[in-house]
Amino acid sequence: MKILIAEDDHNIRQGLDDLLSQEGYEIDAAENGKIALERFKQHKPQFVILDIMMPEMDGYAACREIRSLDTDIPIIFLSAKSEEIDRVIGLELGADDYISKPFGTREVVARIRAITRRYLKTNNTPSEQTSFSFGDLEVYPSELRAKKDDSFIDLSLREIKVLQTLSNHQGEVVTRDQLFNECWGYDHMPNSRTLDQHISKLRKLIETNPTEPVLIKTVHGMGYRYE
Repeated sequence: MKILIAEDDHNIRQGLDDLLSQEGYEIDAAENGKIALERFKQHKPQFVILDIMMPEMDGYAACREIRSLDTDIPIIFLSAKSEEIDRVIGLELGADDYISKPFGTREVVARIRAITRRYLKTNNTPSEQTSFSFGDLEVYPSELRAKKDDSFIDLSLREIKVLQTLSNHQGEVVTRDQLFNECWGYDHMPNSRTLDQHISKLRKLIETNPTEPVLIKTVHGMGYRYE
């Protein structure tokens, strides 16, 4: 899923890029509203995050233009402006949410996951919405979560992709390169530490005892296996 980020502050733009890339989103970043509109027309993202105060074209103007081209795409405003009137204007222009700076990473991720769930439920085909079993879990891709007993576990897009890939190759060794290609993309530069960190985090979420995993097993020197 591709997200277009329009933010003139380089540090915030890069921080959002890094954060959401880790979540499994493909990021297209722009430093002002004018460039963002051009990128939107060229690359057709599925999600847009707009800062309000930007050079060339502000977020409000960019939102109007984007909404004239696509009435359904999810849009979040991101701005230091926090007065109620600014929120009202943003929502009246068709934004789905409004996040005020400064913000916490958990807040951003939670709100984007919530909107992603709505998008997936609306736009996926019935076959893509079906759940699949993974050990004692029932995984719901369109809901970005899994169910274990009576409890739900929130998952990122990338964590869902990893579980789907391992499930599709149940009983087989899935190499590191396979996981990178299917869950990160062919243009991603493999990094063993990145993969190990993701698997470690995923185990903490789904394994009864993460130090002795029974669902995602390490095959030393090769990759991982789901039995």
